Amino acid sequence: MIQNKIVVRYQDGRINKGVTSDFFPNKDLFHLSPVNALPEAKPITVSIQELKAVFFVKTFEGNREYKDKKDFEADKTVSGRKLRVVFKDGEVLVGTTHGYQPGRPGFFIHIVDPQANNERCFVISAATREVSFI
Repeated sequence: MIQNKIVVRYQDGRINKGVTSDFFPNKDLFHLSPVNALPEAKPITVSIQELKAVFFVKTFEGNREYKDKKDFEADKTVSGRKLRVVFKDGEVLVGTTHGYQPGRPGFFIHIVDPQANNERCFVISAATREVSFI
């Protein structure tokens, strides 16, 4: 079973870090085993509609000092459509997508900066202020 390292960010500002093996973009719920939980602890149930986004990360620590690059390299081709997402809380993500359609509950974005800790992110549409192709 594949274990994805994720950071879930709620619309109210809460954050949980852990692993999941049952996240699917078309499901309303999934389970998260928190990073510091005891081995016998039960996973927590996460409701998609409470979330801002699900970040698929390289490490749980990340680097708070690092500022993600928000620009595409002019001479580099990319897969998918270039996209800029502005969340209601002001956070901005820039990357590419293959699946954004207005009206859907969410979509994946692959982060433009290969040095960023976030590899990809499932954005909850209700938590966005603006989504635009660039």
